[in-house]
Parts: sequence; C-alpha cells; structure tokens
Amino acid sequence: MSRYFFPVGGLPDQSTLHTGRAVFTDAYAVIPRGVLSDIVTSLLPGWSDTRAWFLARPLSGFAETFSHYIMEVAPGGGSDEPEPELGAEGILFVVSGTPDLYLGEGREPLIPGACAYLPAGCEWRLFNRGETPAVFHWIRKLYEPVRGLSNPPPFIKHDQDVSAEPMPGTAGSWRTTRFVDPSDLRHDMHVNIVTFEPGALIPFEETHVMEHGLYVLEGKGVYRLNRDWVEVEAGDFMWLRAFCPQACYAGGPGLFRYLLYKDVNRHARLRGVGAFGR
Repeated sequence: MSRYFFPVGGLPDQSTLHTGRAVFTDAYAVIPRGVLSDIVTSLLPGWSDTRAWFLARPLSGFAETFSHYIMEVAPGGGSDEPEPELGAEGILFVVSGTPDLYLGEGREPLIPGACAYLPAGCEWRLFNRGETPAVFHWIRKLYEPVRGLSNPPPFIKHDQDVSAEPMPGTAGSWRTTRFVDPSDLRHDMHVNIVTFEPGALIPFEETHVMEHGLYVLEGKGVYRLNRDWVEVEAGDFMWLRAFCPQACYAGGPGLFRYLLYKDVNRHARLRGVGAFGR
C-alpha cells in the first residue's frame, strides 16, 4: 500500500539554518517540502475551515496552463461552491482523510489514493465529515473544447485499482498509472502517477511541448532540470516549462513516485487564451 506524503504546516524554530533547496528559474522551479509552512497558506472564498498551499498558478514566467493547490479541510469544513471560474476543469487526488464529494445529487466518499475528474461545468461540492483533516491535491485548468468532441464525463478512480503500465524496455522498473486513456482526445490534460523502482531512470533528456507539474508522493531521487541535477524527496514540487529538458534517477531504498500533470491533445494556440475553437 502506497503512503502519500502531505504537508502538515508548522514553522521552523529560530535555530534553523537558512539553507534550503528552493529554486526558481525561467525554465523550472523547485518548491521543497520544508517551505510549506503555516505562513505560506492561503484562505479561499467559498471554503470553510480550509487552507491551501499554492504550488503553481498561471503567472508570467511560471505556470501557463494550470494551477495546483494542496487543500487541507478541517473536520466540518468544505464548500458548496468550490470552483469559482467558468470553464475550469479539475482533478482531485486525495492523500489523507476521507472527504465526501457530491456530484449532482450523489455522494461519493473518497479515500487516500482516490482520483476524481471534474469536467468544466460539472456541479460538485466537497465536505469533510470525518474526524481528521482531509488533504488532497486540486489541479485546475481551463478546458479547451474542440468542435466535434464532447466534453469528457466525471469519474472517480483509485490508484490501487488502476494497473500501472510499464514503459517499453524497462521490465516494469519504470511504469505509469494512467487515470485517462491517452487516446481519448476529449481530455486536454493528464494527471498520472509515475513510479520508479530503486535505481531506475529516465534514460534520456525528455524535451517536449508539454508543461509539467510534479509532486513527489513517495521516496527520493535525483532530477535533471534543464542544466542542473537536483535532489528531490517526498513532499517536493517541481514545475517544468514546455521544452525544459528533464531526466531522473530513483534513489531508493523504496519506490520513487510522483503525481504528474501535463497538458495534452491540443494544437499550439496561436490566438491566445479565449480563442479556443475559432
């Protein structure tokens, strides 16, 4: 059974050395788990007894296609109107607690490892009826409709129930849990879980059009980001702009796993945001 790392807040004491691994460049950023303290959380309109760590948001020189939050909902907290932006789709990935997701009139109890896709225009609510905080990743993107393709429906799947697909030639040492069929062109973003056995690696410098957000759920590794090799561990977040070279080694002794966002299945925009389908 996988264990998913999640932040618990707090604040380093006054004897802490001011040396860390956080870095922000024009090609990539690393937000290590040690900086996700209480004082960098945000409160959100429409959410009660909830705080959020912002890992990425659309910003000049930073993420262009998505936002990524870690949400911590206290017992009794939640929202009747969680998504404020028309046209936004979302992925929820639960890492702790047991929040209830309401889709229309139905209630869906979620557990750690649950992945929920919420299409643009979907009516949903979320509340924590449990006795401990509910913690989940919330990845948001403006959906890009395509003439002739319907919007994808909502779904709830579970990490443990989806077979991880081995990458070719790796004997299963590098594999990907895909919650969406890659050939389903209705989807314009994928949120997968990538798993490496100790010592496994990405054997070349990937350089491609997809923007990436990576949150390390488990283990540790060494990641190639543009020209740099960076040590990362469970709880660290990485942003990679499109075409940023990347590769990695899994450090062991256990699995190295991360939650991966990427934008997919659409032409390169020439007119900018708001011109989809013209």
